[in-house]
Amino acid sequence: MQQRIKFQNRDHLDLSGVLHLPSDGQPIAYALFAHCFTCTKSIKAAVVIADTLAQRGLATLRFDFTGLGGSKGDFVDSNFSTNINDLIDAAEFLKAEYQAPKLLIGHSLGGTAVLAASQMIESAKAVACIGSPSKPEHILHQLEDHLATIEQSGSAEVELAGRPFKFKQAFVDDVAKHTIDYRNLRKALMVMHSPSDKTVSIDEAGKIFSQALHPKSFVSLEHADHLLSDKQDAKYVADVLSSWVTRYIEVAEIEPSEHQGVSASAQTKQGFLCQINASGHRMLADEPVSVGGGNLGPSPYDFLGAALSSCTAMTLNMYARHKKIDLENVDVTVEHSRIHADDCVDCEKTDGKVDVFNRAITLKGNLSQAQRHRMLEIADRCPVHKTLENEIKITTELNN
Repeated sequence: MQQRIKFQNRDHLDLSGVLHLPSDGQPIAYALFAHCFTCTKSIKAAVVIADTLAQRGLATLRFDFTGLGGSKGDFVDSNFSTNINDLIDAAEFLKAEYQAPKLLIGHSLGGTAVLAASQMIESAKAVACIGSPSKPEHILHQLEDHLATIEQSGSAEVELAGRPFKFKQAFVDDVAKHTIDYRNLRKALMVMHSPSDKTVSIDEAGKIFSQALHPKSFVSLEHADHLLSDKQDAKYVADVLSSWVTRYIEVAEIEPSEHQGVSASAQTKQGFLCQINASGHRMLADEPVSVGGGNLGPSPYDFLGAALSSCTAMTLNMYARHKKIDLENVDVTVEHSRIHADDCVDCEKTDGKVDVFNRAITLKGNLSQAQRHRMLEIADRCPVHKTLENEIKITTELNN
């Protein structure tokens, strides 16, 4: 359940992101994830954490900071301040298109940026940092052999993690000027750090934790490396966060439907994706990737097939209980197709195409052949079956 998105930051640059959505219904809340320094949204830890959080009901947006990954702009013109601004703009995008984020998560310097940005993201109730330095200027340790050159020449190329990056003096000045008032976070805080982190000492976690006010929590990521390259370490982080954050956020309540009906809401920017409210039950509908959809939910015809199959199963179970038939389980499979009318030997329609629902029923239990035959006849009495075969009239009105 991943949806690729783009949004503009305040500098009118397109930033690239991926939104992880729960596969089984409405998210309980939204989270925003910031990747580590010079990393991208595609680093393994970011993908695993976002995916696991979505499985736990927390829709999570991971995105590339300006000039990195799929985002526009030049990295050389970015700095800690632009990272903060990108986070605020990402939160505003979620607020406008989905739901404002309640949980902010940052990895390494991304965690420091999240801590700095959190005071300007009012919707956030909780913030988590993973292997993060207490001050942004900590990152200058990775540039210390080049700082003199940067100061004298205005810029220098530095190789980090096997890739070249160009840094200007403006970057150095920017990280040096930022301080974070941890006593004024006014968010629930989770600090996660590995005692064996060789990139950012666990002493940095101690500085953050000691300065912050309650509520605050600390989790030791024993044996994990700085990048959480072991999938199990990243998954553990997400599992802990998904449990911890529910103490501090009000999860989304399912709004009761005003009437016993079904409504669907779709935003043009989201392609075919629809939010469905069926008498208070929230679901997603979409189309397959092969026809331009995101495959984030069943298609409309899947829902129609589900209506027929579920109604058939309910009808057969009800009949078996009423007649005291030894039926243990009913499995109904429905497949939809369209055929030419002249290929249908028993259809009244003679031209165009005919919709065909192929229904296969499996009955488990101690049933006689006569009972099985009768159950097959009862299947045709399913209300949805009868509706589909009856004359149907659809009325439509436009609401103001």
